[in-house]
Amino acid sequence: MTVRHRGALAAMAAGVAALTIATVVACGSRPAEDVGAGEAAALASATPTTTAPEGPSVPVNAGSLPAAGAVVPPVRLRIPPIGVTATVDPVGINPRTGEFEVPPSVDQVGWYRHGPGLEAGTGSVVIAGHVDSAEQGKGAFFRLRELDRGDLLTATGSDRRERRFRVVAREEYAKTRIPLDRYFARDGSPRLTLITCGGPFDAKTRHYRDNIVVTAVPT
Repeated sequence: MTVRHRGALAAMAAGVAALTIATVVACGSRPAEDVGAGEAAALASATPTTTAPEGPSVPVNAGSLPAAGAVVPPVRLRIPPIGVTATVDPVGINPRTGEFEVPPSVDQVGWYRHGPGLEAGTGSVVIAGHVDSAEQGKGAFFRLRELDRGDLLTATGSDRRERRFRVVAREEYAKTRIPLDRYFARDGSPRLTLITCGGPFDAKTRHYRDNIVVTAVPT
């Protein structure tokens, strides 16, 4: 991750751009307890087990990006336990605000295109979505805080292949304290990271105080 992107993601921690703009719809007044935090942290530092090939080892450049054609972006997300079926759009960093962009329509979610795609054998595939909007009502991730360990979801890639994931953790952080390096990473075990806003709503700033982060692993 470049310094520029790190700065942009730090801005996301302070506001998680456009995850919620001028929201008024309640987002669960009673926060859910975190579950699986230890497992989520372990995934970020784990190295997937591979079988060493016979003969000379092949050099690998850590952190190198795959060729553009090799990336498989998620295009559809289904989360049956909370009734979500959403289109996934590739998003990046807003050049004007330096913050994480999310599709303006609250029923769509955004895949962080500077991170891994669904084909990656390591790293965190990040998808963020609105919790709600004053103009549009409940967002795709309005009920994200209800997910629990063991819940199943499906991400469909541009290759039309469906990939199933199992939730292992649900955590809530103050936006100023979310460990971005853990969730926006190309290393560690392959995992899917879902992010939205949560916690108390600040009427003055028109933002929620916290971020809800759900971690899921391939089944």
